[in-house]
Amino acid sequence: MTPDAEGSKQSTGKYPLLEGLLTAKGLPDKGVWSIRDVAEIFGVRSRAIYDWISNGKIAVRDLPGRSKLLSVDLEEFLRDSKRLLTGRNGSSEGR
Repeated sequence: MTPDAEGSKQSTGKYPLLEGLLTAKGLPDKGVWSIRDVAEIFGVRSRAIYDWISNGKIAVRDLPGRSKLLSVDLEEFLRDSKRLLTGRNGSSEGR
């Protein structure tokens, strides 16, 4: 990671969004993730990850053992996700 203009660190790796999220949460970069791992990354229950998979929001790989997700899949999910709109007073709408 390298500092940006404001002095905060900015990822220069292959998966900058995922790496930034992992760094913020103090989690290691595994490269191959279980459903439980992904739920921990996003702060949701495993059931939510299964729902995202069923709805086509996130890709899952059929690797030996159990279904796994790769860093590239998580980066794509983060890149394609929509940001919350902010209201005029700076608070998030819909909360």
